[in-house]
Amino acid sequence: MENRSNVRPSDCAFRFQWVSKAAYYKAESRGFMPGLELEDWFFAENEFVVMQIMRYQVISSEDGGMSIRGLQRLAKSLGVENAEAITLIANLIQAIQKVTHNDPCFSSDPENHCNTSEHCLWKSECKKMIAKWLPSNNLYS
Repeated sequence: MENRSNVRPSDCAFRFQWVSKAAYYKAESRGFMPGLELEDWFFAENEFVVMQIMRYQVISSEDGGMSIRGLQRLAKSLGVENAEAITLIANLIQAIQKVTHNDPCFSSDPENHCNTSEHCLWKSECKKMIAKWLPSNNLYS
């Protein structure tokens, strides 16, 4: 039996391959009109980020919650430098938000309630952490 780790591309190589193919198919869908190549690439990169985050959240919900190791792996796959050195969930999520060009709003301050849009990929995790920080009778006051 072949060792899968020997044939699996690195996180960086996997990301590049995935984004390259997605950008190609995006360009193909619009008839390869010139001048939009960079827009296709950025669209594909954004789709990769969203896919990776949603995939991680599905896996973590099935496994009973987020783990530091899982978040470190996600952060590394998205380009966070030295992700393995970050050991707090909130800090990892903030680093992921920053590297993916999103406002790092995920806050460990219980006074700072989540007021982001419904499109935030971390909204449910943020609410879970706020619920842990605040007594249940003060959650909505």
